[in-house]
Amino acid sequence: MRDLEDLVRRYLTVWQLPDPLARRAAIAELFTEDIAHYNPQRAAHGLAELAALVADCHRIWMSPGKYVLRSAVNADRHHDAVRFNWEVVAVERGDVAGVGFEFLLLAEDGRIRRDYQFIDSPAPLPGAEDGLLEGGSH
Repeated sequence: MRDLEDLVRRYLTVWQLPDPLARRAAIAELFTEDIAHYNPQRAAHGLAELAALVADCHRIWMSPGKYVLRSAVNADRHHDAVRFNWEVVAVERGDVAGVGFEFLLLAEDGRIRRDYQFIDSPAPLPGAEDGLLEGGSH
C-alpha cells in the first residue's frame, strides 16, 4: 500500500521538520482544520494547538539531535482508520530508545482528523542520562 506508506512517512516527517514554517505547512496539508490529537500528556484541538504541541516535542526530542523517528513498517488500514507503530531511534548508537503506537481516523479527503498516540516505551529525555534535567520533567 504505497499511499499508506506515504501517509506514515509524512506523519513522522511532521514531527522532525526543523523549520517552523515548513512544519506548519506540512501540518496544514496532512491534518484537517478540526484535528483532535491525544497523547498521554496532552491534547490538541485545531491546527494551531497541534502545531504548538509538535513544536514543543520537536524542541525536546528532535532538536537536541539525539533522536529521530522511524516507522516500524507495520501500518494497516481499515476503512477510515489507520494504525502503525513508530520508533524513537538514538542517532549516536542507532538503537531503539522508545516505541509508540498511532491510531488515526481519516477524513474523506484522506487528511487526518483524529490522532490517538500511545507511548508504549518512552525514550529517555535528552539530558536525563547526563543529569541535566531536574526532577525528570520537561
